[in-house]
Amino acid sequence: MDFPSALRERRTRRRVSQLDLALKAGTTQRHLSFIESGRSVPGRNMVVRLAESLELPLRERNELLLAAGYAPAYAESSLDDPVLAPVRAAIDHILRGHEPYPAVVVDRRGDLVAANSAFDLITEGAAAELVAPGANAYRLALHPDGLAPRIRNLAEWARHILVRLDHLPELRDELTQYVPELEPSAGQLGFAVPLRLASSYGELRLMTTVTTFATAVDVTLAELKLEAFLPADPATADALRLAAAQAPGQR
Repeated sequence: MDFPSALRERRTRRRVSQLDLALKAGTTQRHLSFIESGRSVPGRNMVVRLAESLELPLRERNELLLAAGYAPAYAESSLDDPVLAPVRAAIDHILRGHEPYPAVVVDRRGDLVAANSAFDLITEGAAAELVAPGANAYRLALHPDGLAPRIRNLAEWARHILVRLDHLPELRDELTQYVPELEPSAGQLGFAVPLRLASSYGELRLMTTVTTFATAVDVTLAELKLEAFLPADPATADALRLAAAQAPGQR
């Protein structure tokens, strides 16, 4: 990777001027211009400051450091690494605490890392290979053998998934094939677009929230996302509580 080009691409992608980035990083526009043209070689601390000032994800900060000829600053641990044991415990605690509502944890690619028992209601009827450990949550949502046949507002909901996948163009192109054209809305959308999902407990109307580890300094941890489903109406809340009460082991 060519460092000057990589830095310039990331700066322009975020629509940050040379002057603004220089001020944030504690340098001059002239120096930054020399760095981006290859006329000046930045020190390691300068590369770190530039990456931080651009608010790049940790993975991209490491990539910039490598491009500049320096060692990565941020570790990338396996989730099985003992150092991340407190993280796994925290994830389990959050997932259990969210019941009877569904919740799932995915990695950078959207691959399933963990889910709570309430998520079974979301995935009912999906092909086994789409819900196996390590399967892709985005593919599960939009594949014809996944949730797609049960999503009542598939075109509308799918758009919210596809816009997350700019960093995964091959997956985005695959999933786009499964999505019908979205008709323009004729009325008020309300405060949020719910997932309208058919289930054995009736139609569920669900909102979602996404949570990340805000102070992470490990690449793996920084890229984890916990997506929690919340009822968008009282009937859905009642259905989720009933499903949890009737789940095996709860009767």
